[in-house]
Parts: sequence; structure tokens; C-alpha cells
Amino acid sequence: QVQLVESGGGLVQAGGSLRLSCAAPGRTFRTYHIGWFRVAPGKEREFVGAISFNGGSTYYADSVKGRFTISRDNDKNTVYLQMNALKPEDTAAYYCAATGSSWWDRGLQYDYWGQGTQVTVSS
Repeated sequence: QVQLVESGGGLVQAGGSLRLSCAAPGRTFRTYHIGWFRVAPGKEREFVGAISFNGGSTYYADSVKGRFTISRDNDKNTVYLQMNALKPEDTAAYYCAATGSSWWDRGLQYDYWGQGTQVTVSS
């Protein structure tokens, strides 16, 4: 089992940047693919992107491609979501999740979830 904790959310002006972190204790963290999801008010959950267990592959939704970057440091048991050129439509609660599934880049079969961190982008 993996316990995930997100941090780094906050209020930022449009065009600004934030970096979210997703951390978990234990050596098993490095065996999981990690995905980022978001839930905006009144909308369904959106798969933002993901990174493979070793950081060798990443996937991004079209809505964030070119603006968001996912990276990981397995020595620190942490995955990062660097968000640049933020837009008001990026406002949402952001969640990281872990999976061992080969469907990791499709946002499917994520078993373990963090509690979420709020990102608010003002216009």
C-alpha cells in the first residue's frame, strides 16, 4: 500500500507558475507509476498526466501539454507537477495517484490516492 501526500497548491495569478509535490514514504514508491488528476467545480475528474515508475516516460493531456511537466526523484520518494502559464481554467483540486497497471498512461486502474491540494488561478 502507498500513502500519498500532495502539497504546493495555492492561489496564483494567470500566467504564473506553481509546483505541486506528491510524496510517499517507503521504498515501494519507486515501483509505481504516478498520475496527476484534477477536479474542477462542477466538472468530472480529468486525467492531467502521468510518469512511469522510473521516470523514463511521461504522458500529458492536450489541455496541459507544453505548460505542465511531470518529473520524479525516487531517491526522495517524490513526484512533481510543474505548472507554468497557468490559466483560470486550471483551477481545480489536484490529486496524485499510484498504479502498477500497464494502463498508467491512460489514467486507468489507479489504486492509491492522495488527499488533494487546491490550485486557484485568478484572472
